Amino acid sequence: MQRSPLQLLQLLQLFLKQPKQVKQIHSHLTTAAYLRSTAEWANTLLYNTLIRAYLGFAQPTASLLLFIHMVADEAPPNSHTFPSLIKALSSLPLHWASLLGRPLHAQALKRGASADPFVQTSFLGLYSQVGELGSARKVFDEVSEPCVVAYNAMLDACGKNGNMGMALSMFSRMPQRDIYSWTSMINGYARNEVFQEAVKLFKKMMAHEDVTGGSLKPNEATFVSILSSCANLDSAAALYQGKQIHGYMVKSVELSDFMATALITFYGRMGCLDYAAKVFDAIPVKKVCTWNAMISALAMNSREKQALALFKTMKATGLKLNEVTFVAVLSACAHAKLVRVGLEEFEAMSREFKIVPKMEHYGCVVDLLGRAGLVREAYEFVGRMPFEADDSVLGALLGACRVHGEIDLGNEVGQRLLNLQPHHCGRYVLLSSIYAGAQRWDHAAALRKAMVDAGVDKIPAYSVIH
Repeated sequence: MQRSPLQLLQLLQLFLKQPKQVKQIHSHLTTAAYLRSTAEWANTLLYNTLIRAYLGFAQPTASLLLFIHMVADEAPPNSHTFPSLIKALSSLPLHWASLLGRPLHAQALKRGASADPFVQTSFLGLYSQVGELGSARKVFDEVSEPCVVAYNAMLDACGKNGNMGMALSMFSRMPQRDIYSWTSMINGYARNEVFQEAVKLFKKMMAHEDVTGGSLKPNEATFVSILSSCANLDSAAALYQGKQIHGYMVKSVELSDFMATALITFYGRMGCLDYAAKVFDAIPVKKVCTWNAMISALAMNSREKQALALFKTMKATGLKLNEVTFVAVLSACAHAKLVRVGLEEFEAMSREFKIVPKMEHYGCVVDLLGRAGLVREAYEFVGRMPFEADDSVLGALLGACRVHGEIDLGNEVGQRLLNLQPHHCGRYVLLSSIYAGAQRWDHAAALRKAMVDAGVDKIPAYSVIH
């Protein structure tokens, strides 16, 4: 029995989350030429539904190809078409999202959909993601009466692109703020490593009449962001501040996995393993992120054997390990100089758990070999990497060269690092100290002169007692 376009549309909406059925209906629509011969409104609605369906199946390229067919079949795109397409672009690699964003925006302008607030906010988010803050601001300025959602999107864009001055200016003149406005600002400061300002703003929020009056409450994202800022502060008051936040959380909200993970990370950074363990033990069903945080907390506080024992327990639960798990485990092995165990776990990553090692994992192995005095082996390991070593990997190798007196190797690695980071004072200082340690005073002096000639200043060190 031949179904009408309207019947197929109803079926499509009914099976929207079932790939097999959607593809069958799509095939039938194409075979019957319904995508080009029906009434304009139905044609557009069919394409919009298909675009949304394929996007839901994590097939953004298929959604974008459908848009090309939509235009070719003269089905006019509308304000419901573009948000899905922008979302599809956002899930592509950054290069493609940047390349295709402007042509899609031009289509929205041409089709008269660019004035829709949801379309504007979506484009604002896309430009933010690809690092085009100026374009995001232009879109925002075209909004006649920006709502709190548009303002929040702009605050997020400023934070992601490092312009907290613009963010503060917009935040100050917002006619209305919600918890997402405050959280976007706090998160923006944290993202840009202005942790003290994040803490100041959080205190200001907590004293605001909207919070004290009960109409506005911090949410999961707020707590995770502020705890991250506290964990990165050197101030002696950071631990006190974090404990105060923890107390408020216990009284006012139910701890989620992400909030518990943020607390464990915070207490781990502060060296308060008892508190971290209490939070960890209080969670009845632990997710991977929570296990990772506790393993990392133990590893960074010289409890490497406990970290590895916990890793063994984690594996026994049957949880699916991820990349972060192995960064924590390899770091623990490096600090404990457990070379054999570390190399075995590195091999197990891809062999048993099908996790492709990234730069961080290679850096951990270089650190592992370097700390154990196996500098030559670390150098050869870097040579076997499937991609070019970055500054973090080479920096670990250079540090090992200095500790173990590998002068010639240190010279080679140091020069590679200086080519990567010609204005990084730490690289000059470390290589100079290698020369000085070997009493190669002429090399050390020449490097200091090169540092001056390049206009690189040494950042003064300081000490602090908590």
